[in-house]
Amino acid sequence: MKFKQYLALITTLCICAAFVGCGNSENSGNKESNISVTESVSENSTSETAVNQEDNAQTEVNEAVTNLSKIDMTKWQYHADDGVYYQVGISYCETPADASYETLAVFVPAAYMAGTDNGDGTYTCELTSESINNYTAETAPIVIPINTPGYSAMEALTDYSSSVKSYTDEGFVYVHAGCRGRDAGAPAGVTDLKAAVRYIRYCDDVIAGSAEHIFTFGMSGGGAQSALMGATGDSELYTPYLETIGAVQGVSDAVCGSMDWCPITNLDSADESYEWMMGITRSDLSDDEQAISDALASSFADYINDAGIKDENGNVLTLEESEDGIYQSGSYYDYIKKVIEQSLNHFLSDTTFPYDASSSSKGGMGGFGGGKPNGDFEGAKPEGDFEGAKPEGDFDKDMTEGDFGGRGQKGTNGDTKIEDVDNITRNDASSGISLSGTYETVQDYIDALNANGEWVTYDESSNTATITSVADFVKAFKSASKNLGAFDQLDGGQGENTLFGYGDGNGAHFDSTLASILENLESDYADNYLADLKKTDSAGYTAEQRLKMYTPLYYLLEGSEGYGTSTVAKYWRIRTGIAQSDTALTTEVNLALALENYDSVESVDFATVWGQQHVEAERTGSSTENFIEWVNDCMKS
Repeated sequence: MKFKQYLALITTLCICAAFVGCGNSENSGNKESNISVTESVSENSTSETAVNQEDNAQTEVNEAVTNLSKIDMTKWQYHADDGVYYQVGISYCETPADASYETLAVFVPAAYMAGTDNGDGTYTCELTSESINNYTAETAPIVIPINTPGYSAMEALTDYSSSVKSYTDEGFVYVHAGCRGRDAGAPAGVTDLKAAVRYIRYCDDVIAGSAEHIFTFGMSGGGAQSALMGATGDSELYTPYLETIGAVQGVSDAVCGSMDWCPITNLDSADESYEWMMGITRSDLSDDEQAISDALASSFADYINDAGIKDENGNVLTLEESEDGIYQSGSYYDYIKKVIEQSLNHFLSDTTFPYDASSSSKGGMGGFGGGKPNGDFEGAKPEGDFEGAKPEGDFDKDMTEGDFGGRGQKGTNGDTKIEDVDNITRNDASSGISLSGTYETVQDYIDALNANGEWVTYDESSNTATITSVADFVKAFKSASKNLGAFDQLDGGQGENTLFGYGDGNGAHFDSTLASILENLESDYADNYLADLKKTDSAGYTAEQRLKMYTPLYYLLEGSEGYGTSTVAKYWRIRTGIAQSDTALTTEVNLALALENYDSVESVDFATVWGQQHVEAERTGSSTENFIEWVNDCMKS
């Protein structure tokens, strides 16, 4: 009998009554205890505290309300070469909106289960006490990939996937949860993922893996939804959507850790931050378009000065008016400049010279860096990772006009299109500097950065560099590649417009700040924005309300009405390519800082990666290996 099952037998009715309602923010203390107990068990602790905490975790499962059956332990299949038991096609909600997506697959290291051949290709399995890397069936972390580029759908697996081996070899349990995409409208994707987590927690007493140690990971739109899984645990805003699809009730959908590469998040301020940082690189704007761009940039300063974002030391960061540019001064500006300099200095410390910029470039902007500094980074999508995405089939327009940047709309830096790693077409963003060939010394590399004018100063004695301004960095390496209204595009044709549509595949406007700007400027676009903002979906939610559900900072910033209304993941790892033009650097910085100042968050591992763009950016090594190492470190803490 599994340890959790034994404990369930001794759980008293009194404890059950006390635990009813767990899963909302008022009971977040219990969730922290749940996490602690698994760590205690993994260290062979037999303290009374550990037993009581494990009782609570089991009671949570017993309080589940659902007609779904738990995973059938007589239906496992076995992949002998990889040593993995697995099941696919498991329904995680009672009334799925799209059953072709809303199923999950579970992959378990063979050491954790003893299987008896049923004679029909399936096995009846029982959990064992065997271990892999000090993990057992009781304590193993569960990892969930979220491969939803551009907020696309993620197809459910229908057969074994070789992508699991890197994780199961490490002793992890791997869960692949299919989910709906942007055509279904927000919050469909995260709703499905929450339902999958709830189902796994509901089955925690029968299957291998610790449901209190679930880690999500993803990149771009997948990174965004991984971040949302980390920030929105047990948020009541999702309740009507979870009820609609028949998700398990009475259990938590919070996760333990969130790994996010280049997350496209904070869409409530993304248009504004894009213009504040990268608007200076736009060319050929009409007077009306320039007025919109400038107003968006100024509005970002209003946002920052109202948000109360703090640095790691608790100091509130602000923007101030400046002689050059729009609000290019103040403590927030200085912090962004410091992040850029730190990224460059990490590159200098990580890199062995001579350095071949050409061999390490992976789709870089103008040859700017890309890949691992030493040239052996294996690309943006490590082999075997993130199978099951549906980046193309979910895009009904098939990259026609308006999709993610449009085609040649006035106000961009060029009409040439590039196909990014997430299969989304954007305008080509030309940069001011092109790096190629081999640089013998650091000074040679610095000289190349300063080819069009000095903006980087290098101190050889300390091997550190400083830059003149954020604007000079942006002009060199981070030109705008999206049209005006980078996320809530003026013509409603951006991918995020579809995300905040109403399930019909059509786009809707969602940025109320941009709507106000257009109204004040008496723009012809104003009426469309105002009309869309008044619409409601089947649950009665407006686009603005759904936007809150898809904005991590709504839950993380102390001054926000959503602060404290969710169970936030304890562990976070965020990586971004600093040269990407998909979003402003402020996106990831603000997320990291909000997490740093959130009381229940225990660890935030954040870095920007010099020379890399919209990829699974890493300073060194592969993204898969680094993610696995991070999960292992979290499990030891």
